[in-house]
Amino acid sequence: MFQTFDKGARPEQGPPRLAALRAAMAERGLDAWLTPRADLYQGEYVAPCDERLKWLTGFTGSAGFCIVTADRAGVFVDGRYRLQVRGEVAAAFAPVDWPEVKAAEWLIGALPRGGRVGFDPWLHGVDEIRVLGAALEGRGIDLVAGANLIDLLWADRPEPPAAPFRAWPAERAGEASGAKRARLAAALKAAGRAVAVLTSPDSIAWLLNIRGGDVARNPVPHALAFLHDDGRVDLFARPGKAAAIEALLDDGVTLHDAAGFEAALGRLRGPVLIDPKTAPEAVARALDRAGVARVAGADPCLLPKAQKNATELAGMRAAHLRDGAAMVEFLAWLDRTAPAGGLSEIAVVEALERFRRATNALLDISFETISGAGPNGAIVHYRVTRDTDRPVAAGELLLVDSGGQYLDGTTDITRTVTVGRPPEGAAPAYTRVLAGMVALSRARFPHGVSGAHLDALARYPLWLAGQDYDHGTGHGVGAYLSVHEGPQRLSRLSDVALLPGMILSNEPGYYREGAFGIRIENLIAVQEEAAPEGGDPQRRWLSFETLTWAPFDRRLILADLLDRGARDWIDAYHAEVLSRIGPRVGEAARLWLREACAPL
Repeated sequence: MFQTFDKGARPEQGPPRLAALRAAMAERGLDAWLTPRADLYQGEYVAPCDERLKWLTGFTGSAGFCIVTADRAGVFVDGRYRLQVRGEVAAAFAPVDWPEVKAAEWLIGALPRGGRVGFDPWLHGVDEIRVLGAALEGRGIDLVAGANLIDLLWADRPEPPAAPFRAWPAERAGEASGAKRARLAAALKAAGRAVAVLTSPDSIAWLLNIRGGDVARNPVPHALAFLHDDGRVDLFARPGKAAAIEALLDDGVTLHDAAGFEAALGRLRGPVLIDPKTAPEAVARALDRAGVARVAGADPCLLPKAQKNATELAGMRAAHLRDGAAMVEFLAWLDRTAPAGGLSEIAVVEALERFRRATNALLDISFETISGAGPNGAIVHYRVTRDTDRPVAAGELLLVDSGGQYLDGTTDITRTVTVGRPPEGAAPAYTRVLAGMVALSRARFPHGVSGAHLDALARYPLWLAGQDYDHGTGHGVGAYLSVHEGPQRLSRLSDVALLPGMILSNEPGYYREGAFGIRIENLIAVQEEAAPEGGDPQRRWLSFETLTWAPFDRRLILADLLDRGARDWIDAYHAEVLSRIGPRVGEAARLWLREACAPL
C-alpha cells in the first residue's frame, strides 16, 4: 500500500521532550525557542528527519509552529487544524489560533524585557524573521540565531533522504532546461542581477528538468542552486544523489556537494537575488557576513513554472482522464458496498489506491488520502490512523480528498457522498458548496484579477445562509510536481494576478463539528477567453478550463436551491463526464455513471 496509517508521535511523549527542551534553553540563556513545521527548503512537505514539530508536540499537520518558554508552550495552527490539534498534543501544549494571534504578540505577553528568543536561521524565512524582529523591536526582546536545539535532543533522528535524482525528458517538460535557463538568465541580466539563489526544490526540479524522491508524495529533489545571469547553474546536493543524472547535465550545470553551499554564498559577486518569502534567514546572513550585495525579489522560477506550457497542460488533461476513470470505478464500488456496512475509513483509502494502481500508470498518491466519515469529515485535513479508523455508517456523509502522481500530471480531487439517507442539514449545505464551486468554474474575468478577487464567488452561497469555511478556496498545482504550488491561490490573502496556464484547485467546503464535513474539489486551468458579447473589446479576458471529471452526488443536490445557470452547468458537466469517462470504465461502473450523471 502507498499510504500507511501509523499515528506517529504519541501525546504522552510531549511532556518529557518539552522538559528536555526547556533544560537546553536554560543552559544557553534562552527564554523562548521557536520550532517551525518548515525545513531548510521552506516546504509544506518535509522528510522524516525534518519532522521537528511533530517530534516535539505530536502535531502532524502540514502547517504550524510551536513557541516554548519556561512556563508556556503554544502550538500555533490555522483554521484547517483546530480540531485536529486538540487530539494530537498533550495538555502541556496549548493550541493557539493563528494567524489571528501573531507570534510577536504572544511572545510580548509571555516574556519580560530582556527576553531572548532562540531560533535556527536555516528553518525560518527571511521575511518571517524580519517581520517578527520588527514587531519585537522596542520591546526589549531579542531574536538569537543558533544551533537547532531539537536536533541536539532528538537521539534517534532519521537520516536525511538519499533518493537519487531523475532526469525529466524535454518531451514531457515541453521545454529544454537550457532554454529555460537562458530565458530566466536574460531577465536577471536585464534587471541588473548577477545571480539568483534558488532554495525551493520544485523550482530547481522545473528549471533543470529533473525529479526526485526526497519527500513523500511530491517528486522533488532536495537541492540548492545558483542561477547566474549567463545561464550557468551551480547545483548543490548531498553526495551520490545526482550521480544518475550527472552525465545528462550539460556544460552549463556544475554539481557541488551541499556541504559547501554556505561557503559558496560568500564567494558570489552581487547583486544577488534572494526570495525573502522562501529563502532561509541563514542565506541572507551568510551574504551579509561576506559583504555580498543582495536584493529581494521573487524566485525567478515561480511564475514561469506556474504558467504551464501546452505540453504540460496536455499531460495534465491526460492524467485527469485516467484518474477520473479510477475515481468513477471507486465511486461506483463505494455506492454498491457502503450501504451493506463493514467498510471503514482505512478500507476506503485502500480501495481507492487499488483503483488508481489498476491504471498501471500511478507512481504515487499525491498526498495522504483524507477519508473522513461522519464527524471526522469536519476535521479539514483529517488523516486516518489505526487508532482513529471509523466505520462508514448509514445516515452519514463520507468526505474523500485524494490525488495521484502520474508521469504526465498531478491530480487532486474531493468528493463528498452520502451513505443512505443524508443527515439533517447536509443536503442544503452540500448544494450551497456546489453552487459556490460552480460559480467559480463559470467565472469570466479580466487580466489582472487575483485569487483574492475571486475567492468570494465560492463563498457567497454559503454566506447567504450564514455559513463559511476556514481555509482558502484553492491552491496552485504542479505538473508532476508538488500538489501544492505557488504563487497562485484562490484566497482572500492572495494578490498574485492569475495568468494563462496556471492550474488551481477549486474546493469550497462546509464543516459542522461533531456531525459532518463537506468539500467538493475540481482542478481548473486559467485560459484566455473571448470578450463577452457587447463587452469592452479593449480588455483581455480569462476563464477557467475544468480538468477534473467525476460526478457529484445527485442525492445531495437540492435543485430548487440552484439558479438556472448553475443547474445548466451541472447538467453539462455531468454529460461531459459521461462522454469522457464512460468509455474508459467497466460495464458495471458505466451503468452506475449513467445514473449518476442523469440531468437534475
